[in-house]
Amino acid sequence: MIKVKRIDHIAIAVGDRDASVRQLGDLFGLCTGALEHVANQQTDVAFLHPVDTATDAAALEIISPGPAGASGNPGLIRFLEKRGPGLHHICFEVEDLPAALESLKEAGVRLIDEAPRQGARGHLVAFIHPASTGGILFELCATRNGAPA
Repeated sequence: MIKVKRIDHIAIAVGDRDASVRQLGDLFGLCTGALEHVANQQTDVAFLHPVDTATDAAALEIISPGPAGASGNPGLIRFLEKRGPGLHHICFEVEDLPAALESLKEAGVRLIDEAPRQGARGHLVAFIHPASTGGILFELCATRNGAPA
């Protein structure tokens, strides 16, 4: 069993990151963090946060396939074609990501990433296969230097 520190973020898959960031930010009064392209995942990303940054609230991650006009993340493209925009994954922050992955492997949990990889915001991440979690995609992210990921 692994120990989850907190929910880091909830990811929403969309076709147009920038339009969704404007719409959701305005609708819910959320602040937008840096817009980012995660090259190794061919994904455009933005994080929306409550205005009160003193809280440790989970972020809303807006993800879309690749930069406009370029080939994007094939899995995310398939997701959007099959399901349309919507909830993509939930990310849990864990203190020791390699140990968490090892514990899950020992428990027979199917992993998409058997080792941590670089994700958005420069954080190490790994995904658990939805076949092991009732059809829901979960991501784990590492605590960085004792601070929330």
